[in-house]
Amino acid sequence: MTQAALHPMLNVAIKAARAAGSIINRASLDLDILKINTKSPNDFVTEVDQAAENVIIETLLQAYPEHGILAEESGRTHGAKHSEFVWIIDPLDGTTNFIHGFPVYCVSIALAHRGVVQQAVVYDPTRNDLFYATKGRGAFLNDKRLRVSKRTRMSDALIGTGFPFRRGDNFKRYVKMFEEVMTQCAGLRRPGAAALDLCYVAAGYYDAFFETGLNPWDVAAGSLIITEAGGLIGNFTGEADFLNQREVVAGSPKIYGQLVQILSPYTRVIKAEDEAAAPAAAKTAADAVAEAAAAPAKKRGPVRIKKADAGDTAA
Repeated sequence: MTQAALHPMLNVAIKAARAAGSIINRASLDLDILKINTKSPNDFVTEVDQAAENVIIETLLQAYPEHGILAEESGRTHGAKHSEFVWIIDPLDGTTNFIHGFPVYCVSIALAHRGVVQQAVVYDPTRNDLFYATKGRGAFLNDKRLRVSKRTRMSDALIGTGFPFRRGDNFKRYVKMFEEVMTQCAGLRRPGAAALDLCYVAAGYYDAFFETGLNPWDVAAGSLIITEAGGLIGNFTGEADFLNQREVVAGSPKIYGQLVQILSPYTRVIKAEDEAAAPAAAKTAADAVAEAAAAPAKKRGPVRIKKADAGDTAA
């Protein structure tokens, strides 16, 4: 898809993502002087995350001041609080990779209208790779149309995942789940940036991906890019409300179906008591997506996302 053919809102999101990518690339040259804070054990935030988020929000609100914002670092601080349009932003997905100089991280921006993602951009600044999609118009990497892989057998599949890293995670249960998947597929990979992982499914690099504990900003953009590339995405039992349950599985249709069969016994790994202990900022994020999906209730029918149950941020 040529730049001229892109949806205006998608063009603005691309502009914002590239601006954030420039900040990230400059900072990557001087990691030794980077200021790093810890939000929780193994969960980091840097001044680069915050600077990148600020330029994204400024770019988006300059074009669409009436839109809402749901961002990883600032939550719902900016933008209109009750807009039907909400930009869902992860300014630097893969912060742990970034601060170690491991070049697997990205910028993720999605626009949801009444709780349904309509525009999506994931930008990999280290490779200058731009993944993007508009609902109903296909998914692209730079100017190349994306399609999920055509593999049909689990034994041939390369699968991406995310390992647990938070204190309190049920590691024994994770190990059982990983063992079951690993013994049935060709290989398992964990680069450490979920938004990019989802794009790799859309591009056919992976045949599928699964992880738990992800927030709306980790998966919103990638979810649209996958479906527009012909893939499927849901929770571990194959339901479409994966944003509610902090677990996600995505893949080409044939592999997706087989992976759901394997993972369904492990659904809802993160228990209700863990959700109750989630940070207040995460609860604010959940409320924000719920508000976006619910407003204004009088003017529309049911929406797909009734509530996003956000938890701790993925590394």
